[in-house]
Amino acid sequence: MGDICVFCASSAKVDQTYLDEAVLLGEILVENGFGLKYGGGAVGSMGAVANKVLELNGRVTGVIPHFMVQVEWEHKGVKNMIHVNTMAERKELLIKDVEAIVVLPGGTGTMEELFEVLSLKKLGQFTQPIILVNTNNYFDALVDFLHKMIDEKFMRPEHGELWHVVNSVKEIPDALKSIPDWDKDAIRFAAV
Repeated sequence: MGDICVFCASSAKVDQTYLDEAVLLGEILVENGFGLKYGGGAVGSMGAVANKVLELNGRVTGVIPHFMVQVEWEHKGVKNMIHVNTMAERKELLIKDVEAIVVLPGGTGTMEELFEVLSLKKLGQFTQPIILVNTNNYFDALVDFLHKMIDEKFMRPEHGELWHVVNSVKEIPDALKSIPDWDKDAIRFAAV
């Protein structure tokens, strides 16, 4: 199996439920033979998922900009750490050649990464599954907003298939088996 890219938060002050779900995600990745590709951080959900994968002798690839290394956000236990100059380079490498993207609850950085891949998928530049893990109903308002974009004709009804929502990381293996392939020629119907 290949790598799963995980977008998640670096905040250590979030409710323990979010950190526990990140730890469980690490277990599920290793149990299902997937490697972790993530933003290279050492704390919050980032640290929790990476620590669990490392503990279970799984594969971890981190991608982190130099300016984050300078403020000591880099996970020192990740041997396969790629240093880049910009956030744009980081995102490009994070999603390259992955089997899927899993998005855990997070802040503006997580949302920015999510919206970039949704846009790329809409244009047929990224075709892999994008799974939102709706811990504590975190993504309810966002999913409602995405559907409003469709209802108000800023996106087509087909674009409701850009993302898939699960309530727990336990649902990810089955979701990966059931999510239909996305058309690499999706740019044909990207415009409304």
